[in-house]
Amino acid sequence: MTDFGFREVSAQEKTRLVGRVFDSVATRYDLMNDLMSVGIHRLWKRHFVATCGLRPGCALLDLAGGTGDIARLAHQRRARVTIADINGAMLSVGRSRLEREGLVAGLDWVQANAEALPFQSNYFDHLTIAFGLRNVTDKPRALVEMFRVLKPGGRLHVLEFSRLALPSLRGAYETWSFQVLPRLGSLVAGDADSYRYLAESIRRFPDQPTLADMLGEAGFERVEWSNLSGGICAIHRGVKG
Repeated sequence: MTDFGFREVSAQEKTRLVGRVFDSVATRYDLMNDLMSVGIHRLWKRHFVATCGLRPGCALLDLAGGTGDIARLAHQRRARVTIADINGAMLSVGRSRLEREGLVAGLDWVQANAEALPFQSNYFDHLTIAFGLRNVTDKPRALVEMFRVLKPGGRLHVLEFSRLALPSLRGAYETWSFQVLPRLGSLVAGDADSYRYLAESIRRFPDQPTLADMLGEAGFERVEWSNLSGGICAIHRGVKG
């Protein structure tokens, strides 16, 4: 059994339910992130990519990257980007968006499960996953797969909603997450349940030290993490030795 928000479901059921959530919100995913973060996710992503240390020509795997947001920013730094996402609807929306912007060369799109990546071992220089790890059913298994496909010396970068570190904001944050956000989801996107799940999934996700320990258990070295916006989200990084 595993978690789907605050519910306990089988692993297969979680994969199916998460897929249904993202089928539902694919065309409104940017709107969803804007609602959840009041638009600040765009700044978080820019900072995230700017601090990854990408070099021209490096091979980057962007997991759960169907929106194309991270790929666009990495492409601007002349990285060669493979975008992988388990959800076909998300990939279709992201690919169409970037192609409309004329971004085709240096970008490859692959539908793939993070728990069983269809890539050779020791291949990528960098691997990013932004706001996607909490939706993976078997997170330890996925982290082992991320370790496998990175080259020795390759770097993992995880951007994810995390545990708020400012007690004075917790009351307002809980109200926003569990009362305001689902209502906005219903009014703006016609889908309160998906937004409720996403708020719940943040609460069930490991806190910063626990996730750092999970990276270490997967084999990563020099693991570090830093909070953004008081811990509303955090960046975790590790290196394959």
